[in-house]
Amino acid sequence: MAKKENVNATKNFILRIDTEMMESIESWAADEFRSTNGQILYLLDQALRKAGRLKKRRSSKSNEEKE
Repeated sequence: MAKKENVNATKNFILRIDTEMMESIESWAADEFRSTNGQILYLLDQALRKAGRLKKRRSSKSNEEKE
């Protein structure tokens, strides 16, 4: 049986960030009702999209089935 690729797979890593920057991100995340991790992912996603470095997402099966 073939393995299915997990499109939503995540990779954990340690990030070293100075205290002032972390506090700013935490505050910003709270203002936008996101977790700190969610805010960092959002910021990275936006930066990658702006730079044209993020691969386009494939549509999910449920979206394909609706069409």
